[in-house]
Amino acid sequence: MTANTRSNVLRPANFGKPFLAGAATFLIAVLAVQFAHAQTEKVAYSFRNGADGVYPSAGVVRDSAGNLYGTTTYGGAYGLGTVFKLSKHGKTTLYNFAGKDGAHPGNLIRDAAGNLYGITGDGGDLSCVVQTGCGTVFKLDTKGTESVLHNFTESSMDGGNPTGLTMDAKGNLFGTTEYGGSANVGILFKLDTAGKETVLYTFSGGTDGANPTGVIVDGAGNLYGTTSYGGAFTWGTVFKLNVGGKEMTLHSFASGADGGNPTGALVMDAVGNLYGTTSTGGVAGTGTLFEIERTGKESVLHSFSQPGDGGYPGLGLSRDSAGNLYGNTVLGGTYNGGTVFKYDALGNERVLHCFSGADGEYPGGALVLNPTVSGIVVYGTTQQGGADGSGAVFEIVP
Repeated sequence: MTANTRSNVLRPANFGKPFLAGAATFLIAVLAVQFAHAQTEKVAYSFRNGADGVYPSAGVVRDSAGNLYGTTTYGGAYGLGTVFKLSKHGKTTLYNFAGKDGAHPGNLIRDAAGNLYGITGDGGDLSCVVQTGCGTVFKLDTKGTESVLHNFTESSMDGGNPTGLTMDAKGNLFGTTEYGGSANVGILFKLDTAGKETVLYTFSGGTDGANPTGVIVDGAGNLYGTTSYGGAFTWGTVFKLNVGGKEMTLHSFASGADGGNPTGALVMDAVGNLYGTTSTGGVAGTGTLFEIERTGKESVLHSFSQPGDGGYPGLGLSRDSAGNLYGNTVLGGTYNGGTVFKYDALGNERVLHCFSGADGEYPGGALVLNPTVSGIVVYGTTQQGGADGSGAVFEIVP
């Protein structure tokens, strides 16, 4: 598979049914139902289409009071997406995107003061790519004022269509773009606290990868991430960019048993091992959960089988203090609407919930974990489904 280079069309967030599902056997269906009822899923909010927002696809963040914050890819006052807050008092739209300030927002992060930071896949400088814009990094302060911190230009010296954002302890922002740079297959960037952008690395589309999909930063300032394409076998990579600016490919996927086309940001444990998902490959060809040890050795922890335990895992993982991993699959499960799964520290994978439609459909984005005396409560979003089919925020309780 070759690097994914941009065509001059609007490329909204991925939602819907990207793949055709197979039929489940009776035994797999029974097991999936048993797993699905191990915990209880509740719809915290169903989007109502139109001005309310449509297709939340990037997960949520949670504050200490239990409020949830997220984005919808479409809808709102101008149809280009929203930032919302969900509290015990209900749902509030905090901001409506109009185009020059961004369009089709993605993941959010939240600082200690309560300010929100995020990316938009389009919008911003509307002279870029047939008047659609090439995306932004934005800030939404606690008063609801939005500021564009950077407009991407998709030039040889800048990125286009950001795909992930994270923050270090000093407040610097780091992220990736799917396009732009000298080969137009993405960059790794930094925005300092003054809003100055620095391109830290430009991907070539060769063995170093193409089309990065997210990044994390460790305590020493090293960056780790994935590319969906490129690498030695063209099926994506896991990479490291050290504090000296040297990029190293830690693993190249071959789309066989080891997986292919990794998606979303990685998570890291206390000793530096990395965990992530691939959207293809594995035993059934429907994705894997993998580990990259500090030595660089890659191990497949689980191959998804769709429809039994889901297929095509979504954007990113979450990890609790005991070392358990949580994620979602876009498709598969009993009703082929996707799943939420848990992979425990002993190596056991378990489906926590299978989505069927009214309870949400096609989950996307990383999950938020809230430890309680009863166990871990999981929060997330589905791209479709819910009462009106426009997506939902869900809660899974022990």
